[in-house]
Amino acid sequence: MRTFEYGAATAIDDAVARLADDENAMLLGGGTNLVDLMKLGVVGPTTLIDVTRLPLHDIDVAEDGSLRIGAGVTNSDLAVHPVVRQRYPVLSRAVLSGASGQLRNMATTGGNLFQRTRCVYFMDASKPCNKREPGSGCPARTGEHRNLAILGASQECVATHPSDMAVALSALDARVVVRGVDGERVLSIDDFYRLPGDEPERDNTVTRDEIVTAIEIPKPDDTAVSTYRKVRDRQSYAFAVASVAAVLDVEDGIVRGVSIALGGVAHKPWRARTAEQVLLGGAADEASFRRAMTQEMDAAEPLRDNAFKVPLVTNLVARTLVALTESGARA
Repeated sequence: MRTFEYGAATAIDDAVARLADDENAMLLGGGTNLVDLMKLGVVGPTTLIDVTRLPLHDIDVAEDGSLRIGAGVTNSDLAVHPVVRQRYPVLSRAVLSGASGQLRNMATTGGNLFQRTRCVYFMDASKPCNKREPGSGCPARTGEHRNLAILGASQECVATHPSDMAVALSALDARVVVRGVDGERVLSIDDFYRLPGDEPERDNTVTRDEIVTAIEIPKPDDTAVSTYRKVRDRQSYAFAVASVAAVLDVEDGIVRGVSIALGGVAHKPWRARTAEQVLLGGAADEASFRRAMTQEMDAAEPLRDNAFKVPLVTNLVARTLVALTESGARA
C-alpha cells in the first residue's frame, strides 16, 4: 500500500473543502471497500478524509412520512431500525443479505452507494481494465464474465454494480442528498448512478467535490408489500449472480402498483420499467409476471457465458411477485 495522509473532517463543509482542494483525496467511512482497493493497488489516494465523526448518523421520519437516513448510519443499524423493518422490509432484507455481520457493523450507508465492481479485471491492477485505466480495454468481454452484465453494458465495460442496498433503494424511488462547493442538490437514485457508455470509469454522477449526506425514501403505500431476493453461488457472503427488489400492491387480483429493480445484471441497479408498465393494471398472476419479464429481458445482450441469467432473472422475479401477491393481495 502506498503512503497517504490522514485527517478527520470536523464538519460537512470542511470535508467538501478538503475534497475540492486535493484532487487525489478520498473520503473514508467504514473503509470496507476502499481499504481493500488500496491494498490491491487499484486506487491510490494521497489523502484520506475521515467522515465518521460528522453528524450523519441519524434515521428520522419526516412529517410527510418519508424516511431520511444519514450517510454515516451503519448498515447494521439501518437493517434493524424498527421503521425500516416495518415499512421497508425490502431494504432491511437487502442490507442483511450483503457481507457479514462484522462488515455491516463497519460499512456506512453512504459508503455502500460507492462500492466498486468486483469484476476480476478491475480488481487486478496487473490487468487492463477501462474502468480502472480508461482506454486500456475490456478483457472481460471475451474472458471471465459469467457474473457480469447482460443489460445496459457497452463495448467499453460489462461490469456489474455489487450493492444489494442500492437495488432496494432503486425499487423504493430513493433520493440521494449531496453537498458540494456549490451547495446542496438532490438526485433520484436512478440519476445518481450511470451506465458505462464510453466512460466506464464513472460509476455515478457525483462530482469529486461532493459528499453524500443523506438518503431520502418516500413513504410507501400502506397496502404495498415488498421483499428482496438474491441468487448467489454460495449460501452467504457472496455477491449476487442476480437479485430482485420488488414492491407490489394488488387489489382484487389486479396490479395497482409495482416497482421492480434488478441487481447483478448491470452497471447500476436496473429498474425494470418495461415490465412495470406491462404489469400495471393487469392481472396479478404468474403468467402475467413471466410475460412482463420476458419483454423486459428482450433488451438483454448476454455474452458467451452469462446467457443463463436471462431465464434466471425471469424466474426469480416471477416467483418473487407470486409470493408477494399471496402475502399481500387485497380482496
